[in-house]
Amino acid sequence: MTCRRSITITSITVLCVLLASSTIASAQAKLEGVIKGRNGEQIILQTADSPKVIVLLTDSTDVGQFQGTLKARTKRMSMAALVPGLPIKVEGTYNSENQLVAATIRFKGNDLEQAQAIQAGLAETRKQAQKNTEELEKQNAELAAQNAALKEQSEKLAANKAEIDAAVARFGQLDDYYILDEVTVYFANGKVKVDPKYAPQLVALAEKAKSIKGYMVQVKGYASSSGSASLNQKLSEDRANNVANILLQQGHVPLTNMLAPGAMGESRQVVKDKAADSEAENRRVVVRILQNKGIAGL
Repeated sequence: MTCRRSITITSITVLCVLLASSTIASAQAKLEGVIKGRNGEQIILQTADSPKVIVLLTDSTDVGQFQGTLKARTKRMSMAALVPGLPIKVEGTYNSENQLVAATIRFKGNDLEQAQAIQAGLAETRKQAQKNTEELEKQNAELAAQNAALKEQSEKLAANKAEIDAAVARFGQLDDYYILDEVTVYFANGKVKVDPKYAPQLVALAEKAKSIKGYMVQVKGYASSSGSASLNQKLSEDRANNVANILLQQGHVPLTNMLAPGAMGESRQVVKDKAADSEAENRRVVVRILQNKGIAGL
């Protein structure tokens, strides 16, 4: 009789421990941190306690932006707004792989604008650095050609330059991503409708992107300097959104693999000449296939 009672008590104790473990595993978790990278439905989050926390996005993840002076209202946002450099608050539950499955994600509007500005600034900085490097290599090649005694060294530099140019053409750097391909869509003055001739190019780019592990698609709209700055900002935004819709609807790019369309207004002028032909170069949307460097190195 005593033996049976002992077995029963032990069984109840084990069951309580298992139930307690299950409750802890499914408990809600709250984290605050800065997005360090995106890989489709995965977010790499840096918190005060950890440099790398994996947050998983699902179709039911509620993404919102705080609004109002007291941040009492929330505007529902696309998951495409979750860009690197954005501070966020996440609530969810951990799965069996210790990854936080996000139920809700919140961020402030001014934080999103700052993160997008940082991304644009980094891209321009790297572009200028690349241009400076190419200029220096060109000068070195010219000096080597003028000096017959340095002919052998000149040939080696030329060979190295060819390798560097080939690598840059394939892996142009943008923050934590490689640029693997891009398509530029041009617009008539004051127009935001996408010329149908670009649809096949955008669909082909989308198909190529799907074959790349951990890809993201970036869309940035621009306008010429003709007209007011506010109008040009709106034109660049509408152009970027229209191109993004073609990628989503015709190219079937998942929303989790799209970065938020960027409206760059009349910044980043390709040609500053006010002539009509030159202005046409500035009325554009640039679409790029990006791959996270960490994923590419695996």
